[in-house]
Amino acid sequence: MEHNQEMTNSVFPDSGEIRQTFASDGKLFEGEYRFMKLVWEHEPVRSMELARLCLEKFGWKKSTCFTVLKKLARRGFVKNEQATVTALIKEEEVRRKESQAVVEKSFSGSLPAFVTAFLSDRTLTKAEAEELRSMIEKAVEK
Repeated sequence: MEHNQEMTNSVFPDSGEIRQTFASDGKLFEGEYRFMKLVWEHEPVRSMELARLCLEKFGWKKSTCFTVLKKLARRGFVKNEQATVTALIKEEEVRRKESQAVVEKSFSGSLPAFVTAFLSDRTLTKAEAEELRSMIEKAVEK
């Protein structure tokens, strides 16, 4: 199976050297995604402030926060430079990749099958229907 991986730059803290690394395939576990949401909401954020936020929001100890931070830095999702954390991958990119994975895995890549399942027990407002129409038209224009 082929994985779609994006090349990103990350700073290795020991040397300050920038090297290119692969940011996995955009997949995050639930705890990692919640952590990244904190980074996206507060970036640039000092690592100690991030640890405080993790304690406040998730009940995580500082060591847990820093373990997740190191793991995500190694995978190319964030950088921690001079104790300041910033995201290397945008939230929209992670959402897009995760959505594509769901469609591929659960609906054999069929977007119409996904939409049918999603809408099977739901009614759209006129505004939602118009927004979807507009998005489809833009996608067809490409």
